[in-house]
Amino acid sequence: MTVRITWDRASARRLRRQFLATPAEAGTPVADVVGAMLAAHAQVLSAAEVSVGVRTAGTTRADVRAALWDDRVPSLVKTHGPRGTVHLLATHELPLWCAALAAVPSGASPFPAGVRVTEEQAGQIVTAIGEALDGVCLTIDELGEEVVARTGPWAGDLVMPAFQDLWPRWRQVLHRAGQQGALCFGPNRGRKVTYTRPPHFDPLPAKEAVRELVRRYLRAYGPSTPAYFAKWLAAPGGWATGLFRELAAEGGIEEVVFEGAPAWVAAGDVDFPEEPVRGVRLLPYFDAYGIAVQPRELLFPGDAYRRALAGGQAGNYPVLLVDGVVAGVWHQRRQGRRTAVTVEPLGRFTARQGRELGEQVERVGEVLEARPELTIGKVAAGPHA
Repeated sequence: MTVRITWDRASARRLRRQFLATPAEAGTPVADVVGAMLAAHAQVLSAAEVSVGVRTAGTTRADVRAALWDDRVPSLVKTHGPRGTVHLLATHELPLWCAALAAVPSGASPFPAGVRVTEEQAGQIVTAIGEALDGVCLTIDELGEEVVARTGPWAGDLVMPAFQDLWPRWRQVLHRAGQQGALCFGPNRGRKVTYTRPPHFDPLPAKEAVRELVRRYLRAYGPSTPAYFAKWLAAPGGWATGLFRELAAEGGIEEVVFEGAPAWVAAGDVDFPEEPVRGVRLLPYFDAYGIAVQPRELLFPGDAYRRALAGGQAGNYPVLLVDGVVAGVWHQRRQGRRTAVTVEPLGRFTARQGRELGEQVERVGEVLEARPELTIGKVAAGPHA
């Protein structure tokens, strides 16, 4: 018999598995929380700290940073993850991530022929990066000198357009080095970013890794489709469709009906709560829940689709969740030991929801180790401001 799943039941399961229905207990390893999200977007580290903190009782930004850099063997790494963007990943999951990401077919290079590198050159650059960063932390300029010394002057040619400037040729492969386990971020040296190499590991076989990543994605965000998976991973749609077809034939995933349309879950993972999840949550820029949950028009209903998305792209605005759907946007600006939090609801709050919002703002302040000051009103900051 075909399993039929409504939005409310899928939403309730996603929120529970994301520690957004009930935060993880104090003392839960931050790597476990990041693993529940699969990865935490960390282009802006404070946003990743809030993503982890609102899902865990008592966790602060200091705990996240300790997991990254203070532990002898870090339990988190900050590196290039899904979509080639900077994420926090659980260190013990690097064998899965790096094998899977390396197996995703890449599209055509956006650079003209005189700028791009060949696959052979890309491999040389990634190897050089891994060798240069083994056991040390280097700034981007220091790393560039090491890469050129190990490959040749061609890698240092200033030909790559970036931010009204020209970067050396080798930098177009930087994200691939992160995705293949040759590079991750180190602690800042003053105001300068540094890079290092994550702990050595043996990647999983590529076929095993991509299949496990699909199953992990479906457990966290399913029911879903190949098209949604491809969008989340920035992978070719045809490749994702073929992967799902192979997994279905192997019995690794099974088809369900989600809101009247075909979708997929991991095999046997068909238990969904009957009761919806109620409550108010504040999610930061590019939080994993807002990025991965689909269909987007159900997560961002009505006015939320216009207000909280930038041209249909999720993540550019921190969002206010009410009962599992986006019901507003918010913004925080750090000012010394204070953080000014402005929340713009798109509807009226009940008294209970107002109290919960106050508690959520206090929690954001705790995570950021700042005293929050709440204002209800229009968020004037633009996307990703």
